[in-house]
Amino acid sequence: MNGNGAPTVSIVTPVYNVEKWIEETLDCVRAQTFPDWEMLLVEDGSTDRTVPVIEKYLERTGEGRIRLIRQEKNGGAAKARNRGVREAMGRYIAYIDADDLWEPEKLERQVAFMEERKAAFSFTGYEFADEYGKGLGKIVRVPERLDYQEALKNTTIFTSTVMFDTEKIPKEELEMPIIKSEDTALWWRILRQGHLAYGLDENLVKYRRAGKSLSSNKLEAIRRIWNLYRRAEGLSVLSSARYFCYWAVRAVKRRI
Repeated sequence: MNGNGAPTVSIVTPVYNVEKWIEETLDCVRAQTFPDWEMLLVEDGSTDRTVPVIEKYLERTGEGRIRLIRQEKNGGAAKARNRGVREAMGRYIAYIDADDLWEPEKLERQVAFMEERKAAFSFTGYEFADEYGKGLGKIVRVPERLDYQEALKNTTIFTSTVMFDTEKIPKEELEMPIIKSEDTALWWRILRQGHLAYGLDENLVKYRRAGKSLSSNKLEAIRRIWNLYRRAEGLSVLSSARYFCYWAVRAVKRRI
């Protein structure tokens, strides 16, 4: 707990049509060995039973560390995450998508890692999982650290593994742009400012691939990464092509 009574870690989760998975994600957060957290569920206009599922869960568990925030209308994951960050009270900002899973020691290990390295920005290893949250044995190992140039070649930073220290990077600088692959665009912008991203090479997250059509659509992924190089970063065609080749090789390696 911070000196002002605020939680140490604020967990931000955009919520949209995840009635099948949200309870399991909430369970994994409540199972954390690090107890000093709050979770901000930013509900983004779900059309299924997501909201009543969450409300019944909170009523049943009496979990006061989880807050449900309702957006007036659907605005997408970036706007939902930005709302959560604005309302966060903790020193550290962590993200978990509403269908992903954390190992119980994830927050404890990562906060200790951040303090040891005096890091402003960290990320961890993770494992691909099936629609039931069962690990598939494909574990993504992460480098010890990434600077801006290396991050352009290696988009291994996965949103549900990221943690920021707002004493080193103010919350105002964590605003995600309203573009596709807004999370990667934010990582690059932070790194471009001179920060380093430190990798905790431990498998602490399960990335549930079911239902993530945007990520699983290969052609769409190619368009998104190319647009990030050309539009978000303003790189030349030649530089974009060079970084794109690095990205393609590493993206394939992560999935085989």
